[in-house]
Amino acid sequence: MLRAKVASNWFEKIQTNVPSVLVDHAHLERRAATTALTLERYRELYDRVEELNAIAIEELEHFQLVMNLLRKRSIPFGPAMPSPWISGMMRSIRSGRQEQVIDHLLCCSLIEGRSCEKFQFLAEGFAGTDPELAEFYGGLVESEGNHYSAYLLMAREINERETERRLEYYLDLDAELMQTPNPRAVLH
Repeated sequence: MLRAKVASNWFEKIQTNVPSVLVDHAHLERRAATTALTLERYRELYDRVEELNAIAIEELEHFQLVMNLLRKRSIPFGPAMPSPWISGMMRSIRSGRQEQVIDHLLCCSLIEGRSCEKFQFLAEGFAGTDPELAEFYGGLVESEGNHYSAYLLMAREINERETERRLEYYLDLDAELMQTPNPRAVLH
């Protein structure tokens, strides 16, 4: 479904900057947990609170797994790095009750979808050089895919027609933002 490929030199940047990438990954997992809880504020999602809590808990578990890797590898936890891609996606969220929740869910869905894709690349890429990271990232692929699907289904249940219309917009925006070079070694 995604309309742009990951930059051909992305894994090379990641491979040569593993410590900063792991710190970035920790922050992304923490933010993903917070975002799942933030979505609970929307009335349209009150009946999905338990599912959102489960996502938040899983994301916090992932955060702890990354923190364990940092500790094991003697990598200090540092500040978060901004992501032009995530910022660009989140800035596009419209105001208005139903519009805002649909856009927020679609942004979350695409972030999780890109994570699923990139974690798979990392699992394959590290297979020959860092089996621990290969196994770690391979173990995250399924849950990221599940989160992608869950957020997309939630948006469709609110308004399927508007979700499909906005999904087209977000797929184009994602492709545009993916073409913008990012000199930093970050997951997104």
